[in-house]
Amino acid sequence: MPGLSVFFPAYNDAGTIASLVITSVKVAATLTDDFEVIVINDGSTDDTAKILDELARIYPDRVRIVHHDGNRGYGGALRTGFATARKDYVFYTDGDAQYDPSEVTLLWAKMADDVDWVNGWKISRSDPLHRIVIGRIYHHMVKLLFGLKVRDVDCDFRLMRRRIFDVVTLEKSSGVICLEMMKKFQDAGFRVAEHPVHHYHRAYGKSQFFNFPRIYRTAIDVMKLWWVLVIKQEHLKGR
Repeated sequence: MPGLSVFFPAYNDAGTIASLVITSVKVAATLTDDFEVIVINDGSTDDTAKILDELARIYPDRVRIVHHDGNRGYGGALRTGFATARKDYVFYTDGDAQYDPSEVTLLWAKMADDVDWVNGWKISRSDPLHRIVIGRIYHHMVKLLFGLKVRDVDCDFRLMRRRIFDVVTLEKSSGVICLEMMKKFQDAGFRVAEHPVHHYHRAYGKSQFFNFPRIYRTAIDVMKLWWVLVIKQEHLKGR
């Protein structure tokens, strides 16, 4: 069986990250003997770092921790995760437990010879109404702007072949890295499969995205990315 790297970007996720790591160790062992679980601690200010170091002590052969000295942003944490992963397949989801990492088995089953990456899509979004409305507006806007063909552009639950990153280079440090990722995967011709996954209410902490200054900055980042990837198409030059 191919190897599997599971990783989580984590920022102030002390209340959830331990259960996610333990679950991932157990579930990955049912899929392959060759696996690792990685957590990117993105400059957390709570007890996340202490909890992660203890998990690495408990699972020395399976769990690896990367500590950022300061917060590099969601995109920065993802880029570190992709660069750190060593196995054939790479799976990631968030450290806030709004997704169940055990459902990686569903994506694993979809990874066939003619599939390069598997994208989850939320069966039902378990968020407050204002977040659902903002999320739907964002979803339709970026699908139209970037010509994305996936069903759910805002589901951070993905399994991919690591060799994709021999072709695709990600550059963004903010949350728009997910748009960058999907657009570059699509434009490079990598083949996608999709599968529904559950989405759960946030039980610990609060979203880093849903405030007006962050939404404004994200809108600016989206338009800058649109200019680079859709208008200038710099990532396609020389290919």
